[in-house]
Amino acid sequence: MLFFLLMQMTYPILTLKEGSEVHIENRHHAIFRTSVASLPVCDNGSIVEVRSFDDRFLCYATLNNRSYLCARAIAFEKGDPMQTLRRLMKRAIDLRDALPSLRDTDAIRLINAEGDAIPGLIVDQYGDILIVQLTTVGMDKIRVFLFDLLMELRKPKGIYEKSTGSARKKEAMGDREGWVRGQGAELITVNERGLKFLISPSGSQKTGLFLDQREMRSLVRESSAGMTVLDVCSYVGGFSLAALSGGALAADAVDYDPEAVETAKKHAELNGYSEDQFGSYCEDAFDFLRRRPLPRPYDFIILDPPAFAKRDTELDLAKHAYTDMNRMAMEMLPPGGLLLTCSCSYQIDTGLFQTIIFHAARQAKRSVRILQRHHHAYDHPVNIYHPETDYLKSMLLYIE
Repeated sequence: MLFFLLMQMTYPILTLKEGSEVHIENRHHAIFRTSVASLPVCDNGSIVEVRSFDDRFLCYATLNNRSYLCARAIAFEKGDPMQTLRRLMKRAIDLRDALPSLRDTDAIRLINAEGDAIPGLIVDQYGDILIVQLTTVGMDKIRVFLFDLLMELRKPKGIYEKSTGSARKKEAMGDREGWVRGQGAELITVNERGLKFLISPSGSQKTGLFLDQREMRSLVRESSAGMTVLDVCSYVGGFSLAALSGGALAADAVDYDPEAVETAKKHAELNGYSEDQFGSYCEDAFDFLRRRPLPRPYDFIILDPPAFAKRDTELDLAKHAYTDMNRMAMEMLPPGGLLLTCSCSYQIDTGLFQTIIFHAARQAKRSVRILQRHHHAYDHPVNIYHPETDYLKSMLLYIE
């Protein structure tokens, strides 16, 4: 009976302008204010039915009339959108359980927002704990439903909400953080392909570990034997430890965040590496790359900076910063050295990033060959209908 009533539920109508329905018909999740003919009168975060100018059903979406991105599609099928969300969440979790590449780690992204067709919801699993980010007002409004469903589908020991950061500010929401179901330890030890990491839910950037770089850490491990490695913008030392586990002679980690550097030191000790093998520097990346003399010569450098361009207006400055950083790294490397260079700025696509590397090589007067391109982490799927989910790029370069 309840299911029947839900099937009959009606939602406020949001109508698009004539000709603005194409991207929704192509299953893109974003609805911008400029494409809207009429907004319904209802609370922000409410589910609305989106219809075309000629009154055809397009999708269900969550509304936020305070934002330029005023609605986000959550279900493209008629029926109960909450049941669609339930099906999508189960589908996302089932996918992770089916992937062989995730069987040697207990640090996994279970739900990847638009990558799994669920905008505004990010769920990471660390051991028997889930860390959840709600980045839209629509997901925030149904938070109790989401937490209850995660408990049912995954049965974790606890759920920690870490809904913080710029995405919530854009949605005109404040931060929200703390245990929302059960409780876990303040420090969780997780495994990634034989390496141990310490996750502190309440004290980390993002949710504790950049899981999207897992495959590239494995590539570094495979490429580091006998080398001396510099890990720039190292965060908690993931690339440095991967290099050491692959036989690197030594690895130095550089990051401006003192807490991240201290955590990287703990990770080195936890995995059995000495101070002679693992060095750490709390410095600005550009200042370190300009150092002369360097702490030691390096023949493998990893550049994994934060996004230099978070909006189109920052693109020119970002191109300059990426070029400068890569040029300095190329100048430091001996002939036969390796450079793994990364960008997580969506505004800089793969072609533009390669052009930036071209200019850096010209300025450094070095011959450069691409050995490998980015290996995407399997638990960070790219939604073919929402290309913005394909944000991370990297290249392994051979420097002559």
